[in-house]
Amino acid sequence: LVEQTPEVPSMTDTERHEALDLLKDPKLLQRILEDHETCGLVGEETNKLVCYLACVSRHLPRPLSVLVQSSSASGKTSLVEATLALMPAEEQIRRSALSAQSLYYMGHGELKHKILAVAEEEGVSEAGYALKLLQGEGRLAIATAGKESDTGRQRTQHYEVEGPVAMLLTTT
Repeated sequence: LVEQTPEVPSMTDTERHEALDLLKDPKLLQRILEDHETCGLVGEETNKLVCYLACVSRHLPRPLSVLVQSSSASGKTSLVEATLALMPAEEQIRRSALSAQSLYYMGHGELKHKILAVAEEEGVSEAGYALKLLQGEGRLAIATAGKESDTGRQRTQHYEVEGPVAMLLTTT
């Protein structure tokens, strides 16, 4: 199994200067809210900021995660989609659902410092244990039995997936 390192976009000196200016802007939070409005999301200022902060926390040793809970058709998905639109696509993993074992078989660094967005909490019900471990320990490890391709004999195979990961989930 060959691990591919994702390509990190490079920044020009001008882009780096503009990014630092943005981070130093005393109106940064207002600018984030305005960017959400540009994405079509009006109102919900606190929720927009909480989701945004959870997403940018993905680079911290213990990222934040958010469960957006509200009644049906209240805009939960719109909130998550607008926030994700402000994040680099290569930093996101979007899924409708996760099976009990699916996270264990992702590439070693595929989740590391990423945003894991799952459409509905019900979609992760089978993967709850793995998500708990990923959040608590910052990694997953599993040993499974599998056949060797050349001999057909059973052999224990080890898989490890590094975190941490920031998560966004919605539920009613």
